[in-house]
Amino acid sequence: MKRALPVLILTVAGLVPVWRYAPADEAPATATPAPAPTVSTVPGGTTRVVAGPSVDTEKGAVQVEVTLDGDRITGVRMLRQPDHPQTTAAVPTLIEETLEAQSADVDTVSGATVTSDGYRESLQAALDAQGS
Repeated sequence: MKRALPVLILTVAGLVPVWRYAPADEAPATATPAPAPTVSTVPGGTTRVVAGPSVDTEKGAVQVEVTLDGDRITGVRMLRQPDHPQTTAAVPTLIEETLEAQSADVDTVSGATVTSDGYRESLQAALDAQGS
């Protein structure tokens, strides 16, 4: 009987987190296709601004806008990004690597894997659309 009370208390203490567990919202089974990237040309030049599609990730939506002069990437801007400290810290690194690589072939930023994957997907779609 001396062991029954501590066992009962520890069992209840162990079950409380299980009772309070709330699963994360899951993506719908039928995902809607992302809208096509938009391409706009700056008047009087060869500069184009291409917005990639919004990519839904488990952390939030990611959308990239890329500025091209001819085939050269001259700028990248995040239109949408998750509101998370790791994402905020990763964005400058992703943009810098994109400008250096001149492609969407950039490394994943440690601690921001989900954002990095969404960034690359949106950027690659924008680069693919720029030739259209």
